[in-house]
Amino acid sequence: MPAVSFQNVSKTYDTPRGAFRALDGVSFDIERGEFFGLLGPNGAGKTTLISILAGLSRASGGQVTVLGHDVVGDYASARKQLGIVPQELVFDPFFSVRETLRIQSGYFGVKNNDDWIDELLTELGLADKAQSNMRQLSGGMKRRVLVAQALVHRPPVIVLDEPTAGVDVELRQTLWQFIAKLNRQGHTVLLTTHYLEEAEALCHRIAMLKRGRIVALDRTANLLAGTASTMLRFKTDDVLPAALAAHARVTGRIVQLKAHDAAEIETLLAALRQSGVRVEELEIGRADLEDVFIEIMQGAEFEAAAQGVAA
Repeated sequence: MPAVSFQNVSKTYDTPRGAFRALDGVSFDIERGEFFGLLGPNGAGKTTLISILAGLSRASGGQVTVLGHDVVGDYASARKQLGIVPQELVFDPFFSVRETLRIQSGYFGVKNNDDWIDELLTELGLADKAQSNMRQLSGGMKRRVLVAQALVHRPPVIVLDEPTAGVDVELRQTLWQFIAKLNRQGHTVLLTTHYLEEAEALCHRIAMLKRGRIVALDRTANLLAGTASTMLRFKTDDVLPAALAAHARVTGRIVQLKAHDAAEIETLLAALRQSGVRVEELEIGRADLEDVFIEIMQGAEFEAAAQGVAA
C-alpha cells in the first residue's frame, strides 16, 4: 500500500471565460519512506493537488488516498496521517509558541506530548522562543512554528508546500537537516519547491507538472542522466551573438550553454572568441536539475503547441 496515491485526479473550475481545467488526469503513487518532489511552474497545479490531498478542495474526478484512507470518504483518518506545512503564514496572534503547539496537538487528540514539543522546539531553533507570543516573531520564526505545528502529532506523511520560500539560509539548513532525519526514520515526505537544488539534493523521485498534467516522473538520477549531459557555464559583461543567445540561459552575468560532447564545447568556445565575447570563470559541468526542468518544460510546451496545430 503506497503512502499517498493519486489516481486519475482532475479538477475543473468555472470561470467567466468558461471551464478551466487545473488538473487533468494526474496519476502517481508515493511509496512509504520516499522523499518525493513535485515540481512545476506557477499555475501548474501543484497547490491544487495538495489542497485536494489535504481535504481543502474536492477533486472533480479521480481518487486520492493516504495510507489507504480516501481523503473524501474517510477524511478524518486520512487527515490524521498528514502533517502539512502551507505556503501562507497563518497563525493565531494571541498565543505563545508552546501554547500554539499544544492547541494543535489537541486538534488531533494528542495529549501529554511536551517531550516531543520540546524536541521540535530544539530541532527547529525555537527553544528560546517557546514563551514568546506569535505576533512577536519574525517571518522566518513564524515559518519554523508552522513546521512544528505540522509535525506535532507525529504524522507518517509530511507535506511541505514551498516551505523555504523567502526564508534565510540558516532556516533552510535547519529545516532540511531535521526533515531528512525524519525521512531516515521512516516518514514519507512530499515536497514542492522552486529551489531546484533542494529537490535535487533531497528527493528520491520527482514528478513534474505542466498545465495540470504530469510531463515527467522518474528517479532524480534518471532525470539527470536522461537529458543534456554537459553544460558550459561562464560569466561575461558582453552581449552574446544572436546565434548563441537563442540557445543560452542567461542569469545576470552568468551564461549557460548546453553541449553534448567535447567537439560541441570546442565549437561554442570558438564562436565566443570570434564574436569577441570576454569569458570569465569558465566551467564545464554536468547538467543540474534546473537544466533538466527547463528542458522538460520547453519540450512539454512544444508538444502542446504541436497538438494544438494538429487539432
